[in-house]
Amino acid sequence: ASCRSTCRSRSRFSSRRRAQLQPAQRGARGSALHGMARAMTNNMVVGVSEGFRRTLEIVGVGYRAAVKGKNVDLSLGFSHPVSYPLPEGVTAEVDKDGKLHLMSANKALLGSVAADIRRFRPPEPYKGKGVRYQGEQIIRKEGKARGKK
Repeated sequence: ASCRSTCRSRSRFSSRRRAQLQPAQRGARGSALHGMARAMTNNMVVGVSEGFRRTLEIVGVGYRAAVKGKNVDLSLGFSHPVSYPLPEGVTAEVDKDGKLHLMSANKALLGSVAADIRRFRPPEPYKGKGVRYQGEQIIRKEGKARGKK
C-alpha cells in the first residue's frame, strides 16, 4: 500500500535519528492523510529494524503444513494438496506443533499472505477445524438437536 499519490507530507530528518512529518493540507482530510503517512513510515522503520511475524494455527485431523523452498504446501482435507508460492520478501517456517510462522519486513504484504493462506480453509463454526490466526476466537455453534423418536 503506497500513499505517494495521496499523502503529501513534508518530512524532516534530524541528527538524532528522528523523522518529523508535517501535514501539507489542513482540515480533517489533511489530518487523516498525515496520520496514515506517519503510521506507514513507522511500519517501514519497525519492519526493517525488527520485522513482523504472523502465526497461523492449522487445526484438524490430518491438516498440516510444510515449507518447500519458496512454497508452502498445505494438506487441508481436500482431495489434492494446496501449494502457495510465497512472494519475494516473505519467509515461512513450520514448528513441531504444526503452527505456520510467516515473517516479513512489509506489514501489508505479510497480512495479505496470511489472509490468502487462511482463505484456503477458514475455521468452521461447528468443530473449529481450519486455518486460523494465533489467538483468534472462533464463534462456535451447536450441532443439530436430535428430536424424539
